[in-house]
Amino acid sequence: MTLLAPDAAPPRPRLDELPVAVIGAGPVGLAAAAELLERGREVILYEAGAAAGSAVADWGHVRLFSPWAQLLAPAGVRLLAAHGWTAPEPEALPTGRQLVDGYLAPLAALPELGARIRTGTRVVAVTRQGMDRTRTAGRADTPFLLRLRNASGEVTETLARAVIDASGTFGTPNSLGSSGIDPMGIEKVRDLLAPALPDVLGRDRERFAGRRTLVVGAGHSAANTLLALTALADEIPGTEALWVIRNAAAVRVATPADDRLRARASLGSRAEALVDSGRIERVTGFEILRLERAGDRVRLIGARGGALADLDADVVVNATGFRPDLGMLREIRLDLDEIVEAPSRLAPLIDPNVHTCGTVERHGFTELQQPEPGFFLAGMKSYGRAPTFLLATGYEQVRSIAAWLAGDAAAARRVEPGLPAAGV
Repeated sequence: MTLLAPDAAPPRPRLDELPVAVIGAGPVGLAAAAELLERGREVILYEAGAAAGSAVADWGHVRLFSPWAQLLAPAGVRLLAAHGWTAPEPEALPTGRQLVDGYLAPLAALPELGARIRTGTRVVAVTRQGMDRTRTAGRADTPFLLRLRNASGEVTETLARAVIDASGTFGTPNSLGSSGIDPMGIEKVRDLLAPALPDVLGRDRERFAGRRTLVVGAGHSAANTLLALTALADEIPGTEALWVIRNAAAVRVATPADDRLRARASLGSRAEALVDSGRIERVTGFEILRLERAGDRVRLIGARGGALADLDADVVVNATGFRPDLGMLREIRLDLDEIVEAPSRLAPLIDPNVHTCGTVERHGFTELQQPEPGFFLAGMKSYGRAPTFLLATGYEQVRSIAAWLAGDAAAARRVEPGLPAAGV
């Protein structure tokens, strides 16, 4: 037996002996794996949920804006087709559940992918083997080290030659507080708060039936919930919907009438019509400062028009959007925009103050490369706090990244044309 010196580093395998690690087995993570396998690169996917597409299944009751033709990753379709899969009707608009059942689950179940997906496995940290972020010498030739926690709480570590973080942002919502941090008093009322996109007409029906619900947020997630609440009110007397936004108008849901995604434009116009008819009460310019418990209800204390104001509700739905979990990447060298927390080269292309879903140009490796060689943010997580992400954009991202990791620089820098596909 050979003993290492006390200060000796553990032996390091060659990078080309290791797989690419993909974090998240959602639409973009599965597309990344399919692209890599097509190029002969080994890959392992780590999915925190119990099955591939778990985050999509959480909002499975919601109908997407885009038809099937715009929601399928080309590499995923090629892999499925080789096994005799029949694509859904291209112009139909699926729900999230149908997207999982009709595409994501069959893709993940293929022998090429199924053996490479580790479900119930959360990546809690990413670093370099034997290196923190301050060490530079030999960094690019050192394997990535991922610390993993499984569903039973067991912690292990594994190595990878490259990492694609496609873990999304659905599990890390923005704060209800206008300051960007949780409002004072939130711990006392957490049981009265609901996450974005609850299944108002399905599994969560009893929580909202006959109650007053306050929906906070100015985007399409808020509009979806408000429409469901008014439908529930038609069935259950006493069901009320109050829409609270920080700004003077719900700009993000007010898409133009000529939107190429007609279902998205319809969502905004339907929500506005319900406000105009009085079915939904909307409170604008309300900045939430703190939360209080008022018996079995929650009270929002905020600033409005230069004065303090308060609103009461039985349930508050946080539809304020999402942000990336960057804590797991503390030891990775990242170049992120200081405002939206997206890769710095990408940020100007997705700035929500300038762009909507239909105006973001496709992009790839060039905009996504980081100071940490071999590490990439992809999918919704690459957009940071910007809400303009579309699935086809994510598919093009990982096509380009996979080409780069396979040594095809020309394909990596080439951006494939096409109409972006929408998300929720």
